[in-house]
Formats: sequence, structure tokens, C-alpha cells
Amino acid sequence: MAHFIDRRLNGKNKSTVNRQRFLRRHKQQIKESIADAVNKRSITDIESGEDITIPSRDIREPTFHQGKGGQREAVHPGNDQFIPGDRIERPKGGGAGGGAGEGQASPDGEGQDDFVFQISKDEYLDLLFEDLELPNLQKNQLNKLVEWKTFRSGFKACGVPANIAIVRSLQNSLARRTAMSAGKKRELRGLEAELEQLKRQEPAQPFEEEKLKEAIAELRQKIDRVPFIDTFDLRYKNYERRPQPSSQAVMFCIMDVSGSMDQATKDMAKRFYILLYLFLTRTYKNVDVVFIRHHTQAKEVDEHEFFYSQETGGTIVSSALKLMDEVIKDRYPSNEWNIYAAQASDGDNWADDSPTCRQLLEKNLLPVTRYYSYIEITRRAHQTLWREYESLSSGYDNFAMQNIRSVDDIFPVFRELFKKQVD
Repeated sequence: MAHFIDRRLNGKNKSTVNRQRFLRRHKQQIKESIADAVNKRSITDIESGEDITIPSRDIREPTFHQGKGGQREAVHPGNDQFIPGDRIERPKGGGAGGGAGEGQASPDGEGQDDFVFQISKDEYLDLLFEDLELPNLQKNQLNKLVEWKTFRSGFKACGVPANIAIVRSLQNSLARRTAMSAGKKRELRGLEAELEQLKRQEPAQPFEEEKLKEAIAELRQKIDRVPFIDTFDLRYKNYERRPQPSSQAVMFCIMDVSGSMDQATKDMAKRFYILLYLFLTRTYKNVDVVFIRHHTQAKEVDEHEFFYSQETGGTIVSSALKLMDEVIKDRYPSNEWNIYAAQASDGDNWADDSPTCRQLLEKNLLPVTRYYSYIEITRRAHQTLWREYESLSSGYDNFAMQNIRSVDDIFPVFRELFKKQVD
């Protein structure tokens, strides 16, 4: 007795090909659901999979069916409300809801359950960071940062139907059928020639002719039993991810942790930086990340302290910019590194320190950075730091400013800052 162990990633009654086709066909609705979901997650649960909800009407497909045909007229007693063409609302659910089950009424009067399915962590992150890149990335030294690209890599004997190589499979089929039937066809031609010769002989030999005809019929059956295509013939296109040497890059993450940053504001800043960190580690193999926290003093910290430290104090933003300048000069020379920075703050700063920040950016940092993004997280009117930075935005293409007012703004702002450039 033979035992088969199925170690495929597909679950029972599921198909990877159909799943990928579904994701492609409804990518826009899925991406909108992901954009909503990323704002509702815990900041510690940003890297797992997600339950995606799509309205049923968005996945409904047109169908053809046989109608009754012709024109029909019907009179329904008691109809004093409707005329032909009117749309009748779906009956309310048991709890006065608009769906098939219990619940509150839907705002537009439509009642239909949504379609919910689970996507994996990899599918979630691929869709989350699709069409994003580090702006202005240039090749300086090809020894550090590696991007992965997919290339055709010959053929393989197993795969999914979507990747089947038709021409190569037919070539294998022709070679197999030729090898299996060439000898029989030669023997068949010889027997047919012998039969013709026997028919011309006198006197006739019916017994020998019948014997040859049986042999010919048997050979033809054997040739016909050779299948046109067999599983051994099938070949599938093979793809592999190859590392592509690119430039080495460093990202400076500068976060304000002063007393003016309340817990909700800090959580929004952390959400932004978690998205940025996942994007870098997911898209690029090696990127140096430098974490800097500041209040009145700035300090370079590790990843854990950057996200979880409770240290706080007053606000002097220039301390962080000075520390960044020192680290660049010490470890990341601009002729060898692509330098990026993302600064998050609520905009609160000592009034006389904001001009100093603008000068540090203008003279020291912007000339050596590929891209510097400033994110201000506040619902209040912008203060001096925003106004000082705003004077730089028109003169430098590598400087960007965005305002985050609520959790719902985080992902749209992130995509706007790191969207893929169109050549």
C-alpha cells in the first residue's frame, strides 16, 4: 500500500492559481480594505495577516440565463405604490438591520452581507508596499544594498497551470510519441507492403492475408494507444528571484518625545515609523537604520528603545539635527551613501530654535541627503517650526512636508511620501 503525504501550501479544496487570480481581479478593493485595516491595528501587530472585507456587490459577475421572452402584462390587485422600473428594498433583517442577519439598518438602504477572506502576512505586506520606493536612489557603491527582482529561469517539471509552457510541452509530447511509435510505424509499413505483395501473388493465400491484416490492426491499435500528451511531457515556466546590486543607503528616523507629545501623538508617530521600517526591510535586503530620539537633548538609540522608552522632557529640535549631521560625517559619507531622513514631531519647539533648524537643514543636511521628509502630527495651527521648514520646501526637490491629523491620515501620507517615481 502506498501512502501520499500532501505538503503543499494550499489548503483542502483551495487553489493557489485561483487565489492569485482573485487577488489580481479585486486588487483595488483589497488595497482599500488594507488601507483601512492598517490604521485599526495595534502597533505591535502590523506584520501579521489580515481579514479583508469586500462588499458582495463588488465581486458579483454578470450571468446569462434563458428568459421567458416576449412581452407579458400582469395586474396585481392593490398596487397603488409602484410602477414598472421601481426598485423594491430588500426586507429588513430580524434586528431591523439592512443585511441578511441581525444588526442596524444600512445607511443606503441596501442589505447584503460582505465577503470576508483571510490574506497571509506576505500577501498583506506585498499589497501594502506595492508601488513604493526610496526616492532619488542612486548607485554609489555596489556592495551593500540589494533589491530582489524576478526573472525567467528555464523550465521545470512541476508547477501551477498558470505557468505551463505550451510550446515546450508539445515539443516533449512530439519527441515522446516519436520515440514510442517510430519502430512500430516502420514495422507497420513493412507489413502493409508485404500484404500488398501477397495480394498480387497467384494463387491467393487468404490465410496468410488474414494473418497479416490482424498483425496490422494490432500495430495500429498500439500506435493509437500512445497518448497525445502525458504528464511526463508537461513543462512549466520557472521563475527565480535574483539579487540586484544597488546602492547602499541609510535611513535616519528622528522622533520628538518631548512633553508636548501626548501618548496618542506618540502612537501615531510610532505607527508611521513601523510602516517605514517594514517597508525598508521588506523591499531592500540591507538598509542601515539610525534611530534618534530627542527632547531637549538628542540621543541615538536602538530599535527597542526608540519604540518603547518612556523618557521625555522639553523640546529643542536642533539637537537631533546636529546629532544627525555628526553621525553622517562620522559614518556615512555622502559620496558613498544614499542618505534619507524621516522626522516626526508635533511642531512644538522653542521659537528661537526653529530658525536654527532651518539653517541646519539648508546648509548641512539637505545638500547631502537624497530625500528628507518632515511629518507634523497635530490638529492645531502650525507653529514656527512648520513655517521655517515651509520656506525650504519650494527651493529643494528632495524635501517634503506632510501633516497628520488623525490615525486615518498615516497610511495615505506614508504612500504619498514614498510613492514610486514615474520616469
